[in-house]
Amino acid sequence: MTRRALRWLTRICIGLPLLSASAVRSETAAELLDRLVQAYPRALAGHDDEAIIWRDGTRMPVGKLDPQRPFADKLRNATILDQLSLSYPSGAPSPPAVNADPGRFRNEAFFKKMYGDCTADGVNRHLVTITWLPKSWGRTVRVTSVNGVAERLKQISAEIDELDPKIRRAAFPIAGVLSCRPVADTGRMSMHGYAAAIDLNLDYSDYWLWNAKKSASIPYKNRLPQEIVEIFERHGFIWGGRWYHYDTMHFEYRPELLSVGSR
Repeated sequence: MTRRALRWLTRICIGLPLLSASAVRSETAAELLDRLVQAYPRALAGHDDEAIIWRDGTRMPVGKLDPQRPFADKLRNATILDQLSLSYPSGAPSPPAVNADPGRFRNEAFFKKMYGDCTADGVNRHLVTITWLPKSWGRTVRVTSVNGVAERLKQISAEIDELDPKIRRAAFPIAGVLSCRPVADTGRMSMHGYAAAIDLNLDYSDYWLWNAKKSASIPYKNRLPQEIVEIFERHGFIWGGRWYHYDTMHFEYRPELLSVGSR
């Protein structure tokens, strides 16, 4: 990233007003961690005040809830509690509050342990092949089997295939699943690096970096049908169209933000 681009991103991400109160969860740290353990019961055994406890006995520090920490620091160095701290909205999409990006705070150590490290071939051993939209598109993609993500995407695919053709057209051809790369503005691994995210049809997509101007605000845009969003969310996937820094083609498996547990 050039120095000029970095200065621009810093102005957008740091020099903006604080989040509205509605964007921050009101739950205690213990309640947030309960939500996390309930979302990933096959991987997590429990937690105490300082750590989550994995089923293999690993203890992983959860950090502290600090509403005064700069937004950009949380993006690049999220604690486990940071990634639970923002409330994920429901219903019809509307322009989010400034910096309301529930799900964009990701603790990299947590997800690497969960899904593997794609830079060390740790993700590939969990990949399985599914057919995306067999009635409408019929192409195979490789996705992770961890947390039942592959099975959930198969169910999502089947439901989208039954939608009106004008609506389901936004769901193919897809722009990708597995991609071992960092997020453009954070330098941290994308959920695509764990094969736990999917990007839909680029022709129906909007991305904040495409539309942002050199100003203190980002104009919200969305063309993705709500019917598709609702199907993904029912199965534990959050949508990038609910972010202030929006990415409307993007869905990632984050059941801890939706109260949808793994099976």
